[in-house]
This record gives sequence, structure tokens and C-alpha cells, in this order.
Amino acid sequence: MNILEAISPIDGRYRGKTEPLANFFSESALICYRVRVEIEYYIALVKQLGAINLTSSMEAALRDIYLKWNLESAQRVKEIEKTTNHDVKAVEYFIKEKFNTLEFGSSLPHELVHFGLTSQDINNTSFPMMMHEAHEQVIRPAYVEVMEKITGMANEWRNIPMLAHTHGQPASPTALGKELIVFVYRMKEQLNTLDAIPFSGKFGGATGNLNAHRVAYPDVDWRVFAKRFMKESLGLERQELTTQIENYDYLAAYLDGLRRLNTILIDLCRDIWTYISMNYFRQRIKAGEVGSSAMPHKVNPIDFENAEGNLGLADAILTHLSMKLPISRMQRDLTDSTVIRNLGVPLAHTLVALQSLMKGLGKLLLNEAKLHDDLEDNWAVTAEAIQTILRSVDYPNPYEALKQLTRTNEKVTAETIADFIASLDVSDDTKERLCSVTPHNYIGYAEEW
Repeated sequence: MNILEAISPIDGRYRGKTEPLANFFSESALICYRVRVEIEYYIALVKQLGAINLTSSMEAALRDIYLKWNLESAQRVKEIEKTTNHDVKAVEYFIKEKFNTLEFGSSLPHELVHFGLTSQDINNTSFPMMMHEAHEQVIRPAYVEVMEKITGMANEWRNIPMLAHTHGQPASPTALGKELIVFVYRMKEQLNTLDAIPFSGKFGGATGNLNAHRVAYPDVDWRVFAKRFMKESLGLERQELTTQIENYDYLAAYLDGLRRLNTILIDLCRDIWTYISMNYFRQRIKAGEVGSSAMPHKVNPIDFENAEGNLGLADAILTHLSMKLPISRMQRDLTDSTVIRNLGVPLAHTLVALQSLMKGLGKLLLNEAKLHDDLEDNWAVTAEAIQTILRSVDYPNPYEALKQLTRTNEKVTAETIADFIASLDVSDDTKERLCSVTPHNYIGYAEEW
């Protein structure tokens, strides 16, 4: 299929940006993960039962079935599925076919493939594995890259004072670097929370009790086997009490964690967008680019708008997934099956957003003169400092005095403040303290982080 024919932009317009996720969330990748689980289970099971003496070369040959995965293998599974009308059963038959092509295939006990399992033992280990590996190899590094970019900018602009705006109105000054590092701080906190969530799955047979395993081999402690197999062979934690499907509670927590990270970045996008509109930032111009099809002068903040839009779309899907997956009627219904196939969709939109955000941040040019002029134009913001100093020397009703001074139709300037201080009945030392405060230096600890 040509990408111009794709229904979804993540497989069409944005395919170049989402390509790394195809190794985890494409149909071929899902089939490969299923084959991987089946093969690893087969090896562990054969060893547990002593059914055959598997040499290291035999194990390597078995693992090559998924390690040397290609589109031809995926197509063969889909061909088998046309007959079985069952995707996991098709994987079982495919593996048995592959056994017959091996030199030692005739000595392998074929019926130990998928022994005692239901399809969800394969699905509920495949999906957590793909999420775990996609997170470690693609998603987490992309978030960290954004954090590192913002940290570098924050350090560069650590000592740049900036007029703050609360409720859209001029407020006590801050520092540009500090306002940026707030987002890094928030992201680190949520990433730490995300890192603490285990990737886990279900492995327990038709209703989660390992019924078939126990009835066939009652002398084996299958709960110990299942826990060890999942941890050592798949890198997952085993959910010990489940129905036919996994509980999805940890997966829901992970998806919620991604949503919180994305929400923080939506906040960042909107702030940067606003600072650009205020002319605090200009954008680096690239030759040949067009900002508007009608207005030649425009350089639009499209990267931040693109990032915000894709983060919002990702969050909407993450919300549905985290709320729907943990719910299933009694021991199993099939609603999770069609929903969980979309796990890669919000991650793809997130990846598009993170790349757009990186591009946008890389184009920002600081307009320091504009930040300076805004501070100079808003001497009224020193009123908080002045009334607080006056409170500290027990001057009567300082808040009310500053309120009367600053809430007028006349512009408050450096001269206005100087005249007010000169009129106060306070010590020369206090006046000196008051006169030392300017919009440019009244920033508290904003430079210290």
C-alpha cells in the first residue's frame, strides 16, 4: 500500500515519524511477538517436563523462528488464519509447520506447542512485551530527549528576568529559565512514577487457574513454573490471580502515566505559543517555507500547534484504553481484543508530537529586548515587594496604600514608585531597601534551581 492511500495519518502523512513503532505494533510485529511467546514457552515446558534433551543448537534453531522474522512468515500465518479464523491458533499451526522444516523436527513433541494454554496466555504476554520494549527503546528516550532539550534552554536563559502573568495579567516577575525548568521537574516526577509501574501479564490457562496443566502433570508446581517463565523468558511480572484475561490494571496505570506526561507537554506547548504571540520568542526562518498561503509575512508556531493537537488525540485514546481494558464481563468477553490492538495508535500520535515539539523548540530565538521592555513597562508589579517590606517594619495599612497607588488609570512608572517611596514616613534605611527593588531584580529564587 502506498502511504498516500493510508486511512490514518500515522501510517500515511506521519509514517516517517512513526516508523520506529512498526517494529512493535504492526500486525506482523504482533504475530512475531506471539510466535516468540509460544517458542519460549515451548522451550521452558520441554525442559520442565524433560520431554526431550534440547541442545543449545536446537534451542537456537527454535528461536530463529522468531529472531529471523520476515514478512513472508507473517503472510504465512495470515494464510493459515483464513482457514482457522483464529489468529492465535494460526500461530500454533505455523510453528508446527516450521518444526517440520528443522533437521531435528521429527524428534520434537509437536503437541507441547500451546500446551494447556488459551489464546489470552499468548496475547496477554505479547502485548505487555511489545509495550515494555517500545517504551524502553522508543517512547521513554523520546520524552527524555525533550526534557534534555528544555533543560539546555532553561540553563541558557537561567538569568533572563521575565514578567510573569497570572490570570493573563502582569504579576510578580520570574526568570525565563525557571519557567521552563518547571516543565522538566514535572516530567521527571511523572517519569519516575511511570518507571515504578511493572510490565506484567497473565499466564494461567482458560480461566486463570492452570487447570489443564495441573490435571495433566499434577506433580509439577505450575504456579512456580509460570512465574519463573514469565520473569526469566519474557521479562514480565506474573499476575497471580486473574480470569481468562489479564487484569490490565498495571497497563491502565502506565497509559494514565503517559497521559499525565502528555498533558504537561500540552501545557508547555500553549505557554510557548503564547510567548511567541507576545514576541518573547521569534522563530528561526527556513528558506522556502510558507507560513500562510495568503499572508506572506507570517511565521506561524505550527510545530507547537501540531504537537498540541497530536498530544490531545493521544490523550483521548489513552483515556479510553485505560478505562475500558480493566473491565470485562465475568471471566471474559471479547471487547478488549479489538481495543487493545490500538495500543500503538496513541503512542504513534505521542511520538509525532514529541518530534514536532523538538523541531519547534529548536527554532526558538529569544527576543530579550521585548522581555526587558515589558518589565520596564510594568513597575506596578513592585507593589507586592514594597507593601511586604512596609509590613515588615509595621507600617500601617501598606497593602491599602499600594492598592490606591497602583489601581488608577494612570500608568505606574519608576518615577511614580520613587515619588511614593519618598513620601513615606519611614527610615532612610527602609527607603533605601524599597528603592533597590525593580521589576528586573524582584525575582526571588527564580535563578536558583
